Amino acid sequence: MDGSAAASLRGSVGWDGAVNAWHIAGDVYRMGRREWLTPGGWEQMYDDGVRTVIDLRSPRERQRRDTDPEVPAELLRRFDVVQCPTEDPDAEEFGELFGPYLKDPAHYGHYLRLFSGRLAAVFTTIAAARGKVVVHCSAGRDRSGIVAVMLQLLAGAGEEEIVRGYRQGMRGINERHRTHGVPHVHERYLDDASLDAVLETREASLLEFVRGLDVPGFLLANGLTAADIEAVRTKLKPEPGVKPGAGVGSAAEESRPDH
Repeated sequence: MDGSAAASLRGSVGWDGAVNAWHIAGDVYRMGRREWLTPGGWEQMYDDGVRTVIDLRSPRERQRRDTDPEVPAELLRRFDVVQCPTEDPDAEEFGELFGPYLKDPAHYGHYLRLFSGRLAAVFTTIAAARGKVVVHCSAGRDRSGIVAVMLQLLAGAGEEEIVRGYRQGMRGINERHRTHGVPHVHERYLDDASLDAVLETREASLLEFVRGLDVPGFLLANGLTAADIEAVRTKLKPEPGVKPGAGVGSAAEESRPDH
């Protein structure tokens, strides 16, 4: 899949430098690490109405890399960047359950159990967020993927849409592995046949997770109020006159073929 094909996918977001950036629903988006954005990408994000960026990574992951573009501090000050880590990688069960990091929907249920309070805090932050919201982790696949699934369920999305969102996240970071010069420590680019085989197994695990998940019940049990949940749902409603699923910064819906 080349870059032009990736840019045409339903819900893809074309902020310059953004990796694995997708529209979730309403005013909420997801992507990989924000440090990949160029100054132009930050400007595009601002022009599209984004005012809040929620970082799901743990503190040790937030260091800047030599290859990251320089972004003026005055530009970054236009946004509320909220640190909202969803995990403690030093937790006793972390390595046993997830290995070096979360990478499989088969483990999403364990992740939700182990870090329930941290995940609920993301939704509290979304409820109170200024403007449109971008939620990001490192790859834009699993931590932001769990949050995306929960948001999609709150928005009333069906299983097909949820699976498509996961598939797009998987394909998006796989494309990054193909084009990025520095090999990933734990992952490599997968050709179409190999990726399809992985997706078949992981999508089945994702559906099992989705079918057992009561998002409002989880949030209420972990400190959110009914008003907080309604505020999140309000963020997920489509703008008047905007077709649901239309991605900011990408082509019209009719030109975005599904995978």
